[in-house]
Amino acid sequence: MPRYAGPIASKLPRVGTTIFTVMSRLAQEHGAINLSQGFPDFDCAPKLRELVTKYFNAGLNQYPPMAGVMALRERIAEKVARLYGTAYDPEHEVTVLPGATYGIFTAITAFVRPGDEVVMFEPAYDSYAPAVEVNGGVPVYVRLTFPDYGIDWEAVARAITPKTRMIVVNTPNNPTTSVFSAEDMRMLEGLLRNTDIIVVSDEVYEHLVYDGHRHQSVACYPGLAERSFAVFSFGKTYSVTGWKMGYVVAPRELMAEFRKVHQFNVFVANGPLQHVLADYMRDPDEYLGLAAFYQKKRDFFLEGIRGSRFRVLPSRGTFFQNLAYDAISSEKDTDLAVRLTKDKGVASIPLSVFYHDGHCDRVLRFCFAKSEETLAKGAEILRTL
Repeated sequence: MPRYAGPIASKLPRVGTTIFTVMSRLAQEHGAINLSQGFPDFDCAPKLRELVTKYFNAGLNQYPPMAGVMALRERIAEKVARLYGTAYDPEHEVTVLPGATYGIFTAITAFVRPGDEVVMFEPAYDSYAPAVEVNGGVPVYVRLTFPDYGIDWEAVARAITPKTRMIVVNTPNNPTTSVFSAEDMRMLEGLLRNTDIIVVSDEVYEHLVYDGHRHQSVACYPGLAERSFAVFSFGKTYSVTGWKMGYVVAPRELMAEFRKVHQFNVFVANGPLQHVLADYMRDPDEYLGLAAFYQKKRDFFLEGIRGSRFRVLPSRGTFFQNLAYDAISSEKDTDLAVRLTKDKGVASIPLSVFYHDGHCDRVLRFCFAKSEETLAKGAEILRTL
């Protein structure tokens, strides 16, 4: 086995293996019920699989256009206009991606230079800060207020300086399961007025919003749409996370810079799957019914843990449920998550890993994008703690 003996000055010296890989591997090693990583344990719609067969057998095996198959870009533009009221030009303002995480990384890479500051809310999805740091930028953290994970807009205003190049927002939010309100979006719009700050908006859970709340896309607000990349996921929407397919919309001027980076990285996303998705997107009911589908799963899981010593925190969006365990244990959430996986057979995600300083509120995140059988087994174990 070859070995490199030279010095390595890592661009990401504090970054290890992502918590999702760690906990899923641990669950597999110990035969635990995996309620940690955010993926369904059930199959996608049969129609979607039929379309895969159709288009993979249609000879569409060469490069698609760099920005994506036009039919798919047109469907995306139609959907965004219908849901959020803003028209994006499919030719210049919509790009199909090999996954939403890629889109976030590419937007950051296209605009963040050494010394630029990027504001983000904590707890933050774990890809944001490394994407900033590998490009020489400086993450600036604003902590969401526990336990409802609301936004202190005065703290946001203090975090913005002449060095601020970008702000990353995520709604519905992973890992907190909170959602931005219309007032939050207006506050953000007002704070950024008369600045050149760019917004990267992670909206991969756009259709998974519950209890009467509504998804507030940056595309709904003119003062935000004019400066924002809105990033979306087919994987989360259609239960095909392994496909790694997503898309981004942005004003033409921003998208031109985005595509400069995109074309010299992966260049294109999977061609046949783009035709599959363009066909499947003809039926809006396939994504408009998701909120009711997943709220039913959330409520089933919550009913299953009724009577446990966990404290249920609000889950307004995503397919995650956060549970506070302060009445059960005083140990660090990372330690408890490992112990529950090894000794009890249920894997979760500790929220402290989403804070740059390891801040711990004694909360674990559980994924309810699972079959009722899986959820029932997991809930039965959790009730015994």
